[in-house]
Amino acid sequence: MRVDVIMPQMGESIAEGTLTKWLKKAGDKVARDEPIFEISTDKVDAEIPAPAAGVLAEIKVKEGETVPINTVVALIETGAGAAADPGAAKRETAAPPAPQPSRPAPAPSRPAAAPAAPAAASRPAPSRPPAPAGDGGVPRASALAASGAGVDELRRVRSSPVVRRIAREHNIDIGALAGTGVSGRVTKKDILAVLDQGGALPAAGSGARPAAVPAPARPAFAPGERVVLEPMTAMRRKIAEHMVQSKRTSAHVTSTFEVDLHKVLRLRERHRDAFQAQHGVKLTVTPFFVKAAVEALKVFPKVNASIDGDNIVYKKDINIGVAVALDWGLIVPVVKNAEDRSISGLAKAIAELAERARTKKLAPDDVQGGTFTITNPGPEGALFATPIINQPQVAIMGVGSINKRPVVVDDAIAIRPLVYLSLSWDHRLMDGIESDRFMGHIKRTLEEASFPEIL
Repeated sequence: MRVDVIMPQMGESIAEGTLTKWLKKAGDKVARDEPIFEISTDKVDAEIPAPAAGVLAEIKVKEGETVPINTVVALIETGAGAAADPGAAKRETAAPPAPQPSRPAPAPSRPAAAPAAPAAASRPAPSRPPAPAGDGGVPRASALAASGAGVDELRRVRSSPVVRRIAREHNIDIGALAGTGVSGRVTKKDILAVLDQGGALPAAGSGARPAAVPAPARPAFAPGERVVLEPMTAMRRKIAEHMVQSKRTSAHVTSTFEVDLHKVLRLRERHRDAFQAQHGVKLTVTPFFVKAAVEALKVFPKVNASIDGDNIVYKKDINIGVAVALDWGLIVPVVKNAEDRSISGLAKAIAELAERARTKKLAPDDVQGGTFTITNPGPEGALFATPIINQPQVAIMGVGSINKRPVVVDDAIAIRPLVYLSLSWDHRLMDGIESDRFMGHIKRTLEEASFPEIL
């Protein structure tokens, strides 16, 4: 029996991943849950475990290839066949491989198309000829259109959910775009290139086709100029795409508050040794910031929401993304149900996720479902930042460096540890008064050190 090994989805908005390294080769025995390859996306670099024990019978995707989620990247031979002849896989893969498409087609795990309109439903099914297949057996969008395929079916083939959301927000007709992806698929790069033009865009249903999009201007190098060209990693490319998309999507505004942390730091110092002895992790200041944000999100649910067209989606769960800086990029693992966790529970969850991120052990669920994000540029000395919102969230809080500065306290000069907290928020959903009240709540919680349960 053979078991498919697929490219997993490592985040809600992730439609593809880059297979960066095979940890096993064809013919190797693998144990269930043993890491067999590494992938890279904009959200996470991770080692992907084997779904079953057996022999790695066939590798379908080479190192460095980027493929859609749910693509079969390898096959594992399980059961008696694998145990009886572990060398069979090597002999099988030694034969010349059949021609493969440059990028494997997505596995058919996408949702079924929405029911057709009544008029379309009355059309006899046999009257629609089968659509010609494009690369990898995926029907080309133009062929589907010619065969009378429904709009939902056409768009599923031509674009990802992220692309459709961008198109919906900017009133762009995906059917009017010529995709550059596999089988005519409209990619994020295609739709963002159209937005870059800043001109009139084709309205949905208008049937108008946009003018050809010129390639972005490339830097000019003078003769003899000393330069080094290095391709971006998959994670860096995806971060770039998502950051540009977020700036186009949300009306960013940033508010900055100064917070006195002397009570929080005293509380931490008083409990630090006992906390580590009892829980096995260090008591840092990060759980205090997360807890203060959670308490504010309970009072101001609009900050824990998303925008879906003209609707506001209020999230009942509070899932806090905590940015972790790595040598090769930035990852935002998510602390789920943070509203139910104490300081100790938050500290342990943050420490565990950060360690798994650094060792590439994050699971797909660890980077999904965030409703609010906290990033910390402070350790390297930044006083504050204006972070970019992590879509589809509507706010992100940046924590600057903690520095002792003179302040006026009761008409006297005092030396206090101060930090700047900056909130980037989406002006489509919130106004300044709401964001300021939210940050004011966080400021009071920290300055009063309102954390009854530490141990």
